Amino acid sequence: MAILRRLYNWVISFAETPYGTWALFVLALSESFFFPIPPDVLLIVLAVSLPRKSFRYALVTSVGSVLGGVIGYFIGLKFMEIVGSPIINFYGASDNFARLQLLYQKWDAWAVSIAGFTPIPYKLFTIAAGACHLNFPIFFISSLVSRSARFFLVGGLIYWLGPPVKTFIEKYFNILSIIFIILLIFGFMMIKWLI
Repeated sequence: MAILRRLYNWVISFAETPYGTWALFVLALSESFFFPIPPDVLLIVLAVSLPRKSFRYALVTSVGSVLGGVIGYFIGLKFMEIVGSPIINFYGASDNFARLQLLYQKWDAWAVSIAGFTPIPYKLFTIAAGACHLNFPIFFISSLVSRSARFFLVGGLIYWLGPPVKTFIEKYFNILSIIFIILLIFGFMMIKWLI
């Protein structure tokens, strides 16, 4: 735990430098295929320090995260044995990888969307998507929608509500994620029903 705490503090320290936006991009990119600290941490700190730039920071985070997801996808697709398996093993998910493959066979875009928005480790899903040969356009669109929704929600709340939202988001992030998933499922059901 001490190592993760030092890593967390190191990530936060970038908010006090002129390289905060670049650090946010690199963090979002790397978190999508291997890094353990989610980009929300730096996004929240940067947005709270300059609320008028909240949407810009959300965009930077979204672009970095989706591009990182593409890297994760291609690691799973082309380099699973050399790179993907060690990452999966590092996170202790090798036993669950077979279940993850079944999840993709049954739910494909839904699995990516849920992992992209919730605190579920997105990196495991990006690598698994490639390893399972998930249709790339479906993967990309699902990642773009879910990751952007997650980061623009955080950026928007900070823009409109200001710094007190930081405490609220950190305290209720899991509940907010579940609410979003319910709304997303309801939205898909409504579209299917209307069509």
